Amino acid sequence: MLPIAGVGAAILAGEQGWGLFNLLSVSSWLSVVIFLLAFDLTIYFQHRLFHAIPILWRLHRMHHTDVDYDVSTGNRFHPISIVLSSLIKLALILLLGPLPVAVLIAELLLNATSMFNHSNLRVSAALDKGLRYFMVTPDMHRVHHSVNASEHNRNFGFNFSWWDRLFGTYQNQPEIDHDKMEIGIAGFRDQNSNELHQLFTQPLKK
Repeated sequence: MLPIAGVGAAILAGEQGWGLFNLLSVSSWLSVVIFLLAFDLTIYFQHRLFHAIPILWRLHRMHHTDVDYDVSTGNRFHPISIVLSSLIKLALILLLGPLPVAVLIAELLLNATSMFNHSNLRVSAALDKGLRYFMVTPDMHRVHHSVNASEHNRNFGFNFSWWDRLFGTYQNQPEIDHDKMEIGIAGFRDQNSNELHQLFTQPLKK
């Protein structure tokens, strides 16, 4: 329902004439492209923020405690974290005033790429190298889920891969081979830590 709220906010912004796109009379196709880029850039910096601020990291940490990296990891977020992320998206929508279809495309793209780059698909090295020029691949994002603290502060992008390169957070490969790299967070890799009730209360734990 939260993505639908974003579409509703875009409709409201259009009716009220709110946002830069409505004030500057930007063409429809150009506004969609600009919004998709701005949306993804916002998600990138939001992701970095959730790693940098301790209280936000405790919420986001639930996503990283998954020791079995697969499609389900892309949907594993604390409810409070999801609400905060949605508020940031709503603020961006009201600030820019994009077309409702642009918000719908952005949300669909975000969810599709989140499932793809969190998947355990085996992508050939040649294809992976080519895809990385414009999108985040499973191997690229898997580095971000390494138990190594320096590595899980790299490769923050979700859709487009160039933000990490542009802002100096890109890491091509983990220090050790992908097959040997441990996934998760030290201290939260046991089965008990991954029980549902433990995940919901995890932000209360150091």
